[in-house]
Amino acid sequence: TGECYHTFRGHSAEIVCLSFNPQSTLLATGSMDTTAKLWDLEKGEEVATLNGHSAEIIALSFNTTGDRIITGSFDHTVAVWDVGTGRLLHTLIGHRGEISSAQFNWDCSLIVTGSMDKTCMLWNAVTGTHIATLAGHSKEVLDVCFDYAGQRIATASADGSARVYNAGTKQCIAKLEGHEDEISKVS
Repeated sequence: TGECYHTFRGHSAEIVCLSFNPQSTLLATGSMDTTAKLWDLEKGEEVATLNGHSAEIIALSFNTTGDRIITGSFDHTVAVWDVGTGRLLHTLIGHRGEISSAQFNWDCSLIVTGSMDKTCMLWNAVTGTHIATLAGHSKEVLDVCFDYAGQRIATASADGSARVYNAGTKQCIAKLEGHEDEISKVS
């Protein structure tokens, strides 16, 4: 119908990323104001403000069960949050540049992050511990994703290439080259 259900107001700066939870009951927004907010779609109200980053939030993603959300920031960190309580569970520290992308794998056991530091990192989603750093790009990693089986990780880079890594062995199994400029998204 094109009817607007709700207008959500509460951020003090631009919203730069957003996502529905898998159940389509919540909307998450990430902002230049360093916060993320969770909004109840039925009531049209703010449920929680996720405070903890010291710079803009430019990436966020729910896990497939909808009980966790990750936020990636220009402060070089990724935060793992409990959706029900809004509590910070883990801060993933290790990147030396701004975070560009972050995603859970399908079974919610792993997190992959991409950064302006030219690397992609793999993390244990339950404990928040670093598992591996996937290197090889000569410029910023702009996007990352898992395949649906959680077996492979794809990266897109400003160097004009994409790479595919085996999530188990952490080895690069494909270098996809041929674009004449940066690759901003991969899926």
